[in-house]
Amino acid sequence: MTDNKGPDHSRRKERSRRAILEATRALVAEEGYDGISIEAIASRAGVGKQTIYRRWPSKDAVVFAAILALGENRDGDDIALPDTGDLRADLRLVLRATVEEFTDPAFDRLMRAVNTAVSDNETLAARYREEFARPLDEAKRARLLSAREAGELSPDADLDLMLETLYAPLFQRWLHRSGPLTAEYADALVDTALRAFGP
Repeated sequence: MTDNKGPDHSRRKERSRRAILEATRALVAEEGYDGISIEAIASRAGVGKQTIYRRWPSKDAVVFAAILALGENRDGDDIALPDTGDLRADLRLVLRATVEEFTDPAFDRLMRAVNTAVSDNETLAARYREEFARPLDEAKRARLLSAREAGELSPDADLDLMLETLYAPLFQRWLHRSGPLTAEYADALVDTALRAFGP
């Protein structure tokens, strides 16, 4: 009897945690960040508010945890960009996929919720950089490094600056809704970066 209580309790806690995070993502996708509350999350997840507050101190923290949980089953060491030997084709593939993500309404609302959550919270912003952004940035940088070593980029190409050249305009256009996000725009960013940093 005693041996079973611990695992059962742990499984219940884990089921509850997953239900809360799934409910949060669903509500954000449906209502947007401003349209949800701890009460709504609790109701959707089938738990009490105190169950949420025992784990997370605020709506910001729950939303943030829900986004980070998307990568729970992904081993950070396994993140890799395609490497076919053709950097232009590989980058176009990746940036087009990024455009598709940002133009998906559910993903759009989730990411806007994250930006809202971290904008005034330095602790969450630091966690976002470390747990979500850093592994992706390292994978991108590794692909550019292999391209530089293969002679597809200038030997002195600043890889961090190249990443900013590729992604910052796309992110800004998405964030400010200042223009369409299309495959053609993704391709143009790749072509611009390769002209600037190519051999």
